[in-house]
Amino acid sequence: MSVISAEPTNGLQFVDLASFSPASLSEVVEHANLAQRVDRKYLADLETVRRLCDGLVDTHKILQIGDRHTTTYSTTYFDTPDLMSCRAHVQGRRRRWKVRSRLYVEDNLCRVEVKTKSGRGATIKDTFPSHVSRYGKLCDDELDFVADTLFTAHPEVDVKTLAPRAEITYLRACLVDLAGGTRVTIDGKLTSVLREGRAWVDDGYAIVETKGGVLPAEADLLLRRLGARPRSFSKYVATTSLVHPKIADNDVRALNGKSLHSRLS
Repeated sequence: MSVISAEPTNGLQFVDLASFSPASLSEVVEHANLAQRVDRKYLADLETVRRLCDGLVDTHKILQIGDRHTTTYSTTYFDTPDLMSCRAHVQGRRRRWKVRSRLYVEDNLCRVEVKTKSGRGATIKDTFPSHVSRYGKLCDDELDFVADTLFTAHPEVDVKTLAPRAEITYLRACLVDLAGGTRVTIDGKLTSVLREGRAWVDDGYAIVETKGGVLPAEADLLLRRLGARPRSFSKYVATTSLVHPKIADNDVRALNGKSLHSRLS
């Protein structure tokens, strides 16, 4: 279960990314790092995404690395044998966690990430640099980092039982409001490979995420005017619940065959 290469691409074909002024990675880190933030996620049709971009082009810039406006993400998610992380999300628990190994394909960079939710719903992301050869694994240093990060908030997690459960790949564009300190990501061409099967987002849809403060940002207000509503949506949880017989997420299953698709092994 490993994807460590991809064809280079200059953009998500359904969005005119070239209309945005560029922002460097250092600018994004300086003005909108957002290690602690509120995430809002939308499963939006492509016409809504186009209109969103049209409405943000004067206030947002696009992250540009070299001559690229997009980056291919490959992410392996880890969970316990009884899928504790996945179940916590489906059950709507306010305090939950995710552990993942992430590869930025074109940049040949890898890191381990632990995401937790505070009691107030804020997302806290801790990261640890890893090596490309360790993508999709939790080796000694990475495992120690995960254990240390989860120890206080989630002592019930036995990190030694964590194993790869899904590998998700997608193409991401990142828009940033440098003045407001917020970000918008657009993820297309999403595919998830699991032991139980495969799941993917329909070509007519993209996943939009806003990352900011407690109050909705400009992008959220625009999405609301366009008829989109935020939903409790996790790429890992949504695709796992579609193909895993013991995970019952009725909200996600209702999307199967529409914006989401799945095939069992």
